[in-house]
Amino acid sequence: MITKPLNELTIAEAATLIKNKLISPVELTKSYLNRIEKVEPAVQAFVTVTAEQALQAARESEQKLMNGEYLGPLHGIPYGAKDIIHTAGIRTSAGSSTFPDFVPGTNATVINKLQAAGAILLGKTTTTEYAFQGGEPPTRNPWNLEHTPGGSSSGSAAAVAAGMASFTLGTQTFGSLLRPAAYNGLTCMKPTYGRVSRNGVITASWSLDHIGAFTRSAQDNAIVLEAMVGQDELDPFTLPHGKPDLTNALEHPISEMMVGLPSSFFQTDEPAILLAVESAIAVLEKLGMQWKKVDLPSYIEETVAAHRTVMRAEAAAFHQERFAEAADRYGHTMREQLELGYQTSAVDYLQAQRIRTIFRSEMMMLFNEVDVLLTPSTPYAAPHGYKTGSPIFNGPFTNTGLPSITVPIGFDTTSGKQLPIGMQLAGPLMREDRLLSIAHHYQQATNWHQLTPIIHTH
Repeated sequence: MITKPLNELTIAEAATLIKNKLISPVELTKSYLNRIEKVEPAVQAFVTVTAEQALQAARESEQKLMNGEYLGPLHGIPYGAKDIIHTAGIRTSAGSSTFPDFVPGTNATVINKLQAAGAILLGKTTTTEYAFQGGEPPTRNPWNLEHTPGGSSSGSAAAVAAGMASFTLGTQTFGSLLRPAAYNGLTCMKPTYGRVSRNGVITASWSLDHIGAFTRSAQDNAIVLEAMVGQDELDPFTLPHGKPDLTNALEHPISEMMVGLPSSFFQTDEPAILLAVESAIAVLEKLGMQWKKVDLPSYIEETVAAHRTVMRAEAAAFHQERFAEAADRYGHTMREQLELGYQTSAVDYLQAQRIRTIFRSEMMMLFNEVDVLLTPSTPYAAPHGYKTGSPIFNGPFTNTGLPSITVPIGFDTTSGKQLPIGMQLAGPLMREDRLLSIAHHYQQATNWHQLTPIIHTH
């Protein structure tokens, strides 16, 4: 018996029902399209909704089931994609007015992989301009419409939190997966750099860009990530590793694992966040995990500056031709950032990359002492207004390419508001399985990930 609205089912729940023909892909897709019609005017998470294509794909998906062809746990599952990810025949504007009517002729590799797994595209979600700084989209946080959902994957996070998609794709160049996920009470993995192909994804910074998925649970994240990973000849930076068994890894034991708590940098004076993190650590202790304080490299502040240098320079290189042609059509902040990129010398860029390399090496050595690192996902809950918030706690793991995940661990109820708080876990290269297992065990012992916002529509 189904005890909640179809659009509130997890991927794992919906997959079981579809496989057993208790619900159909068409029913599930219609439930999401109805939800979009109801709450999208308040949340504004989508740039484009492809209702007709989604329903047609759902009918084809249903026909495959009738013919005995079941594609796996994403068969008939509706999702959204950030508007910097190429979708054949569907406008991809990257949140910019530079080339607002660009329609790709081919899909990004991740879209093809999800299509092959049976997932159904509902449409494109909002982003800051070119998934970079500035050009904040109008999207609102479903937990409190006066607050930001975070950026740059603003619409992707808000759409899942608002029940408008089963999962969504986003990207992170500094903190644009984990920060909006934390602000919206979601689970999100930033995989190891090169784990997921970036072919067909508009570049923000080629050596820093990562692709991930926003989901309700760690179990759902494992399902989606398993479908997306793999080497791709169209992206020379993808890693030559086979498909991992992430869903079975969820149940791997976590007792006796050592959690490292950084003694510096990841500091906040927000009482609600400190309390939520302490409570989360207590849960992990009950599950048999141990913890110890660890020291991060002393020059971590310099690596943040190096990160920004690399990001600006690589963005400037990507936009060089476009900027020369249409500089006046870029938003003010984006234009300012690109101009800073053009002022970066080759020496500055290479020194920044050198700092990154040393920092990465030293961060990787920490995992000789501990199994994972644990920090708050953000220094504070979702800010009021349209600013996208601080990615500072996510940057070190983007900079190093190490995998990291956020899970919801409570709420900041200051001033009577209810804004989600996240816990960030980071691990060694290629150990997404370890992070997902810890996240899953934590979610088996808590219910923060099962809570949904009430959205007041007019």
